[in-house]
Amino acid sequence: MKARRMGIFKVILVILPLVALYLTPATASASKTKPIVLGTTDKITVLDPAKTYDFYTWEVFHNIGEGLLKYKPGTTELMPGIAKSYKVSSDGFEYTFKLREGLKFTDGQPLNAAAVKWSIDRVMRLKLDPSWLVSAFVKRVEVVDNYTVKFVLKKPVSFFPSLVTTTPYIPVSSKSYPADKVAEPTVGHYGPYKIKKWVRDVELVLEANPDYYGPQPKSKLFVVKFYKNAATMRLALETGEIDVAWKSLRPIDIKSLKSKGKQKILEVPGPYIRYIICRCNKPPFDDVRLREAVAAAIDRDRICREAYKGTVKPLYSMVPMGMWSHIDAFKQEYGERNLELAKKLLTEAGYSKENPFEIELWYTPTHYGDLEADVAAIIKESLEETGLIKVTLKSAEWATYAAKYITAGTMPIFLLGWYPDYIDPDDYTTVFLHSKWSPDMGVFYSNPTMDNLLDKARTEIEIKNRTELYKKVQKLMAKEAPVIPLFQGILTAATQPNIEGVILDPVMLLRYYLIYRK
Repeated sequence: MKARRMGIFKVILVILPLVALYLTPATASASKTKPIVLGTTDKITVLDPAKTYDFYTWEVFHNIGEGLLKYKPGTTELMPGIAKSYKVSSDGFEYTFKLREGLKFTDGQPLNAAAVKWSIDRVMRLKLDPSWLVSAFVKRVEVVDNYTVKFVLKKPVSFFPSLVTTTPYIPVSSKSYPADKVAEPTVGHYGPYKIKKWVRDVELVLEANPDYYGPQPKSKLFVVKFYKNAATMRLALETGEIDVAWKSLRPIDIKSLKSKGKQKILEVPGPYIRYIICRCNKPPFDDVRLREAVAAAIDRDRICREAYKGTVKPLYSMVPMGMWSHIDAFKQEYGERNLELAKKLLTEAGYSKENPFEIELWYTPTHYGDLEADVAAIIKESLEETGLIKVTLKSAEWATYAAKYITAGTMPIFLLGWYPDYIDPDDYTTVFLHSKWSPDMGVFYSNPTMDNLLDKARTEIEIKNRTELYKKVQKLMAKEAPVIPLFQGILTAATQPNIEGVILDPVMLLRYYLIYRK
């Protein structure tokens, strides 16, 4: 064996000089221009910042677009975006942004203060899914001069700079986007990349935007390939078809890839969470006892252990672990699991073994990865262990599923996931629990006490006082259980050994323009 290894080594020494002869400058240049290829099981929903409200499409917009401010990669620290500076009025009602000069959208239209105002006004006028991120806070937008834009708020909010990093605040061109309806043009954006080609659910091809003010992307061409499932995406990674596998590999894939050691596996704690929503304004879940019974009966540990092989952790609050103000409110209220309490509540509500509580539990089979059917099955078994609940599982693909819970509000109880819009406890509570916005999430929950707590928490400046308010919010949420937390995830990406620049951080939007091949 030793002699054979030496023989191979001699052959390599002979071959290497020959390879060098053929590695011309043109070859090296071609290597640098070879596109990075990323695979994902997620999909672009609607390529319009006034409408889109999902993790992956937001990721695309943060690569083909840019907000007034953005996050420094790898941190939650804000830095200038298309605005080079901003100032806040002494009363906290006005934020004035000074824009970079000479920017233009990919359709040639100037990106100035008028363009920012037009785009924000459009979001508020269309009143679609993500519009609350603007309309809940912004009273009006004013053009001060060609490169100065002012936001006048309805109330002071301490986290407004974080809000302007979100996709609804990313400006688009009035030349390409109509003022009064949703559209999906492939031009009319401004960011590090521009769209070269887009075939829905198949491929997105991005090329460096030569007019971008900042450093050019580290890869001139960037290709996203969309896969139907994680198994196919993993195979594409192992065969070299893709350079990066991102959202979502299955735990079994991650474990296998780690054991083989041929690809790099990147993992960091993530602020994304999974939960169950109960529709509170109609039977059966207008009865709080039934919501409490579900919260008490669910076996979170089994979901994490069996479905996810320990790659996620049980969660007992909608405010994720690691974020200030988090408390294990549901554990305090129900313990890790309490079947006896669940049975007691169901009996009080009039149910028995002879007359079980029958419900349809909905899930979407691919939007959150391939394990969703397993998660739903474990929840079904957990609830049926009471002997007083009979669960029928129902599923629909994401487009239909979203329409059913948002537009129609027809699903009584269903699974969802949350990726942060902005890094603050408000983002994990208000949209679900405030009577003004909970219908948008299919919750239809209304409680004046909760509204008052949330209103105070978002306008309070002192972090100590905000913390106490959010603790009260979490305790009340656990008592009434309109939304039931399940588990908190870990961000994972797999790459080929020669790929660098993949930065996973709390914002959870992968920056394609930082990724490159060594």
